[in-house]
Amino acid sequence: MKWIKTLAVSFLGLMLMSGSALAQVSYQHIRNATGKLSYNNTVFLIDPMLAEKGRYEGFAGTFNSEIRNPTIDLPETKEDVLKGVDAIIVTHTHLDHWDEVAQQFINKDIPVFVQDEKDAADIRHEGFNNVQILNKDIVFQGVRLTKIEGTHGTEAMYENPEFAAVAGESMGIVFSADGEKSTYLMGDTVWTVRVTKTLHNYRPDVLIMNTGYAKVLGYNESIIMGTEDVAKATRLMPKSKIVAVHMDSINHCTVSRKNMREFVRLMNLQKQVSVPDDGETLNLDK
Repeated sequence: MKWIKTLAVSFLGLMLMSGSALAQVSYQHIRNATGKLSYNNTVFLIDPMLAEKGRYEGFAGTFNSEIRNPTIDLPETKEDVLKGVDAIIVTHTHLDHWDEVAQQFINKDIPVFVQDEKDAADIRHEGFNNVQILNKDIVFQGVRLTKIEGTHGTEAMYENPEFAAVAGESMGIVFSADGEKSTYLMGDTVWTVRVTKTLHNYRPDVLIMNTGYAKVLGYNESIIMGTEDVAKATRLMPKSKIVAVHMDSINHCTVSRKNMREFVRLMNLQKQVSVPDDGETLNLDK
């Protein structure tokens, strides 16, 4: 039976040499909207905010603006956050998604993917040499990146020119590759027809949702998603895994992880929805 053992060892060797055979989709939540998505053996660092606790003033004109940001520290060192990272995703350049510490600390030659020419120009001005705009699908190391436009507030909010100027544009991304679970990083957006169409057209296996329900003074609605949006996502995509993030770290978020976990429990969604702690890694293939 020696030949059987030899065959088994050879087969294992082929598996180890084949990246796609052992590729695993995982997400390590760092803090707020910052996370590391490991996809098709490629690691994307999403929306890096790397400052220490309390470095910045609270966002003016928002809920709890007297509280300094970020409200909690990173769960690990900046060096550890950057370990193994192949590329950076910046969904938009608001401070809680792309801060001055990240700009100074991150290697200037690493690929950075952005939503438009404005963000690209800003990031190039900060010294980054490999900034790519997702104005069409881009394939990076075997991973297809598809830009999905976000809406960082309601239509009524955007009718206010001052709000529109501050909120600006934002994006989500669909990650896809042969043999991998498609993943929709929603980014900072409220629920829109475009979100529903994206779910219908791409049928993503994984949804990463920003659900802190951040509030701007003078408006009843939020500028990002919250608990009810998570419930809606589970109804529309009952087989998808959902990761809820962007909570507990920034002054204007009104939904905490404690709130979200209680909501998930009451709605009996624990098998579908994860609310990771800072530093926690989720295996999304299971």
